[in-house]
Amino acid sequence: MRSRLSINVVGCHAEGEIGDVIVGGVLAPAGATMMQRMMTMEREHDHIRQLLICEPRGSVARHVNLIVPAIHPECVAGAIIMEPTEYVPMSGSNTICIATVLLETGMVPMVEPITQFKLDMPGGVIEITAECQDGRCRSVTFRNAPAFAAVLDGNLEVEGLGTISIDIAYGGMFFGIVDAKKFGFQVVPEEARELAVLGEKIRKAAREQFDVVHPDFPNVRGVSIVQFAMPFGGNGVETRNTCIVSPGRSDRSPTGTGTSARMAVLHARGQMRSGDTLVHSSIIGSRFIGKILGTTEVGGREAVIPQITGRAWITGHHTYCVDPEDPWQNGYMVADTWGVTPTLKQ
Repeated sequence: MRSRLSINVVGCHAEGEIGDVIVGGVLAPAGATMMQRMMTMEREHDHIRQLLICEPRGSVARHVNLIVPAIHPECVAGAIIMEPTEYVPMSGSNTICIATVLLETGMVPMVEPITQFKLDMPGGVIEITAECQDGRCRSVTFRNAPAFAAVLDGNLEVEGLGTISIDIAYGGMFFGIVDAKKFGFQVVPEEARELAVLGEKIRKAAREQFDVVHPDFPNVRGVSIVQFAMPFGGNGVETRNTCIVSPGRSDRSPTGTGTSARMAVLHARGQMRSGDTLVHSSIIGSRFIGKILGTTEVGGREAVIPQITGRAWITGHHTYCVDPEDPWQNGYMVADTWGVTPTLKQ
C-alpha cells in the first residue's frame, strides 16, 4: 500500500461525544501562543481536519484534537481542537478526551488515585484533576477558562418564528441559549432532527444579529452553538439540555463549554452562586457536573470560573493513510448528513 502520509489517532469519546486524539504524524503549527497555533492550523493546514473529519474517513459526529508541545511553561502539553466546521478555543468533551488519552497511553505519567496537570489550550491554561484507579482514568475534572454572559433576554428575529428570546454567553465559544420548552421540546432522541434544523436556523440568525466578540480574542466572535435548555431545576438537580453543533446535530455529551456558558447566565440572573452545581444531562442521558468555583472579570464584565467533571473512554487505535491516487484525499461532505452549512463557520 502506498501512502503520502501516516497519521496515528487514538479514538475516544466523552459521555458519548467523539473526541479523537492525534498522537503522531502531524507536526505542531507555527505560533508564539496556542491561539496563534490554532489560527495557523486553520489557515495553512486545514487539510488535516478535512482528511480526518470529512467522509470517507470521518463523519459529522467527529471531533479531532492535535497534541502539540506546550508553550506555557507550567503545562505538560498543548492541544488544538478541530470540529466539523470550525476551530474553537476550548471544548469540555474534547478536553476530557485529551486528558484521558494522555494518561491511558502513558504520555503523561499516571499517579493513583489523583493525577494533576495543566493543558495549554487556545482559550487559556486548563487545570486537570483526574481520578485514576487500576491504570484507568475514571473521571476528569477541569477548571475552565472564565465564562460570562454577553446578552440576556435578547430579541432575535427568526424566519418562520418571529421574535424569540435568546441569551448569549461565552463558555469556550459563544452559545445562544433558548428555552426548549417554549418550542415544545423535551430534549429526547426522537426530537433530534427537528432540534438540529431549528438550532441551525437560530444560530444563523444570531450570528447575523448579534456581533458578540471575546474581549481578549478578537478572532473569537459570533454564536457558534445553540443550546436548547430545559428549565433550571436548582442547585444540584439534574437538568437536561442539548447543544446543536454546526452544521446541525445534537452534541451527544452535555457539552462542557455549554454547561459553563449556562452557569454564567444562571449566575448573572442570580439563580446560581459560587459553590453551586449544575448537573447537566444530554439528549442521550449522559451527565457532566458543573460547579461555579468563584467569580472574576473579563473585559470589565463579571465572569464565573467554571469547573466541569465527566468521563471518557478510549475506543481504538487507528492509522490513517492516503493513497496518492485517491480522488478524495481531503474527503467530502454531502448534505444528507452534513446539513445546510457544509463549510467552515458561516
